[in-house]
Amino acid sequence: MITSQEETWAGSFGDAYTERQRLPLAARKAMFSRILASTRYPITSVIEFGAGTGENLRALRALLVGVKLYGVELNAQAFGELKSAADVAIKGSILDVPLTETWDITLTRGLLIHIQPVELLRVYDVLYKHTRHYVCICEYYNPTPVMIPYRGENDRLWKRDFAGELLNRYPNLRLVDYGFVYHRDPIIPQDDITFFLMEKQHG
Repeated sequence: MITSQEETWAGSFGDAYTERQRLPLAARKAMFSRILASTRYPITSVIEFGAGTGENLRALRALLVGVKLYGVELNAQAFGELKSAADVAIKGSILDVPLTETWDITLTRGLLIHIQPVELLRVYDVLYKHTRHYVCICEYYNPTPVMIPYRGENDRLWKRDFAGELLNRYPNLRLVDYGFVYHRDPIIPQDDITFFLMEKQHG
């Protein structure tokens, strides 16, 4: 069942958000090249939740030879563009999309900040369960949870330590790398987000 939060992002509010999220491919490639440099397993498959129009997946395709890319997106307008970027595009929410596979990386960029806090543990479980090796999140960071009014709306955007909560919930996740991307960076401006790469330990 779609939540009231998801209804917002599925409609015109989400359409406008999609348009604001367009960034140069070079900026996205630069950020993901930093992230991929810290991986030690071959990356042959990636699934992004809240994939939007697929711009992150396009950047990853430019960096990874032969990678198979999956994208999950709720907004119909964004999904229409995602289909040309992903090998497999799935229309739906991270909260209810039926998945049975695992991927080398499960990825979010600007998704967790828009999930109602009461649903976060379910989302964390999806990211953890469906990765073979890495969970990568690129989100707004704050050491304590805080709601930020967004475009005149309350309860649409939160900042918190998403990575810390994932590491606490799953003892066999290990923090591999993290970094901050400043909106005024001359090469890779990314709206002041922090990325975290975590590896799933086996054995």
